[in-house]
Amino acid sequence: MALLLRTVARQGLCLSRSQFGVLYRHAVPMGTTAKEEMNKFWAKNTQLNRPVSPHVSIYKWSIPMMMSISHRGTGVALSSGISAFALAALVLPESYPYYLDLIHSMTFGPQFLAFSKFALAFPVAYHTFNGIRHLAWDLGKGFKIPEVYRSGYIVIALTVLTSIGLAAM
Repeated sequence: MALLLRTVARQGLCLSRSQFGVLYRHAVPMGTTAKEEMNKFWAKNTQLNRPVSPHVSIYKWSIPMMMSISHRGTGVALSSGISAFALAALVLPESYPYYLDLIHSMTFGPQFLAFSKFALAFPVAYHTFNGIRHLAWDLGKGFKIPEVYRSGYIVIALTVLTSIGLAAM
């Protein structure tokens, strides 16, 4: 079956080449290589004294900028954490209750436990609320600059309140 498919595909490819042979005859090879073009580009930029590119330091940091970066960071962190937890569940020799009992047997203070709960709840809450904000943007709502800032502050407030609430449980 694979041989038949390969043969048919090759014949179709050869047929399509012959149909477009007119286009191939008029194609002109490039006169320069990519390296030469890149060298010309950098020589021109150096001659005109152009900067390499805008750098983060020239921008004034704003709430939307920081929230965009944080949203991506929490997304990467959450997916990495879930992947690591799933991999650990597959690789570790004991079952889940064994490791849960092991954690319960350790003597952590209540402050450490509350901080740990907050540290786990914060990225989940932030990514969730900021994701809802992005869904509103997908609907075309909230693109005016005051609305962007207002929704950003609302996301931050809801994130902190939700994280504190989850940590208190």
